Amino acid sequence: MANINGIDVEKLLNDQRVVDEINRHLWIESERAGRDIGFEEAKVDWVKKFAKAWLAYHMPEPAIKERKIEAVSKIYEAQAQESAAMQSKKRRAKSYI
Repeated sequence: MANINGIDVEKLLNDQRVVDEINRHLWIESERAGRDIGFEEAKVDWVKKFAKAWLAYHMPEPAIKERKIEAVSKIYEAQAQESAAMQSKKRRAKSYI
């Protein structure tokens, strides 16, 4: 259970805020079900449904870095395409021979 939807759950559970969110989810889902669903089931359900959104909101730094890397790679790609286009349009000296 170390990895759900590409999220390292064990690392995520080291944050007390995540545990609090899972406990809140446990309470809500247990009320809905009319029984105690247990922490493990609540944890799996919370990670599948809410972990990505929670991470994006509470820990945006990795997401920001990922977006910056994508933006920089798009810039380099555009520059490479522009350079290739310029190479094909490069002026050549006329030969009079």
